[in-house]
Amino acid sequence: MFKSIAQFFVKAAKTRSIRKKLIITGIILVVFRLAAHIPAAGIDRDTLSALFLGSPLLSLLDVFSGGTLANFSILALGLNPYINASIIFQLLGYVVPSIAELQKEGEYGQEKINQYTRLVTIPLAAVQAFGMYALLKGQNIITGLSPIDLFSLVITMTAGTVFAVWLGELITEYGFKNGVSILIFVGIIARLPVILSQSASIFQSQDIFKMIIFFAVLVLIVGLVVFVGEATRQIPIHYAKRRTESGLAASSYLPIRLNQAGVIPIIFAVSLVLIPSMIGQFLSNASNIQIAGIARTMSTAFSPQSVLYNVVYFFLVFGFTYFYTAVVFNPEKISEDLQKGGGFIPGIRPGKETEKYLSHILSRITVVGGAFLGLIAVLPSLFQNFVGASNMAIGGTSILIVVSVVLEIVREIEGELVMERYEGFI
Repeated sequence: MFKSIAQFFVKAAKTRSIRKKLIITGIILVVFRLAAHIPAAGIDRDTLSALFLGSPLLSLLDVFSGGTLANFSILALGLNPYINASIIFQLLGYVVPSIAELQKEGEYGQEKINQYTRLVTIPLAAVQAFGMYALLKGQNIITGLSPIDLFSLVITMTAGTVFAVWLGELITEYGFKNGVSILIFVGIIARLPVILSQSASIFQSQDIFKMIIFFAVLVLIVGLVVFVGEATRQIPIHYAKRRTESGLAASSYLPIRLNQAGVIPIIFAVSLVLIPSMIGQFLSNASNIQIAGIARTMSTAFSPQSVLYNVVYFFLVFGFTYFYTAVVFNPEKISEDLQKGGGFIPGIRPGKETEKYLSHILSRITVVGGAFLGLIAVLPSLFQNFVGASNMAIGGTSILIVVSVVLEIVREIEGELVMERYEGFI
């Protein structure tokens, strides 16, 4: 197995187009990691590091900042504002007709939505930068800043977010697809030594049998993520206008993946489910006793180990799987393309009937895929509570993102290799 994996990557490295993507992506990631270590001014980093070690919420936020929040670099906000802006436009597509029309206009419409998303990211980043300053000031991690210093901090962090988004889009355009996911993936990998050291210290204080069960479950989850990520429903397609040597109509298959949305629903869901905890921590030191009490209750209710957090997280992942699948897989367009190419599904009339059939199949598959993603996202937290290691640094969200991004990259490399093989025959 290891020999075949090595051969696959050697073949990929020898392919010019893949080698170019690897080099460009690697250079951009180096720039991203260098920028992640440029510190912002006015932060007590020792106190900040201690706070992160004891807060699962802040550790999750650090994951989605690409690993830049723990040292409060100029990229401390990371990609969170951009992700939130993307969520806003995904949801607006269901209530605003003009945005819904743009979503249906293919590449042009998606480019316009991306422009609007970038514009909305800037004010969101500014608001989140000020909120992060107020939160850290309440924890005595940052001293009171003058208006000019505060303005400079907000501008710096907003510019850092715009820079991170730009790097992600450079990866998408010139390297591998979904550059934002790759930046988050690299942030998780960069924190791997810290994660392993924290997990090892917790491992020493726990029952060995329980820890073996926990790590066995993690291995099982990784295997299931790979299995479901590669699972497809093959729909037979016949082409009446094309004939084989035997005179029969040529046939092929339309593969519909069980998980069409990939890692995006998890990223979207975590960005939303963390908001109540952030608001709770922000208001927990309010001068009004009632507001502070409500904030502390909300913060406790939505802590990453609570039942409410995991239930809400599950349904958000499930819902966003439906939303994003509707964006990336368009039954109407596929039905039209099949009809124009003379293709049809056996027993199904071309046109509207084919569209209805594909929508029906897609909805049934998405139920399974969404439920699977939701369960995998919350299971590690449940097992952490079972073994009594609530501060275990290894979480289901990180596992899902890492495995899903690796699968997407491998899938893209396989596609490039297939294209290179076909071009060699021309």
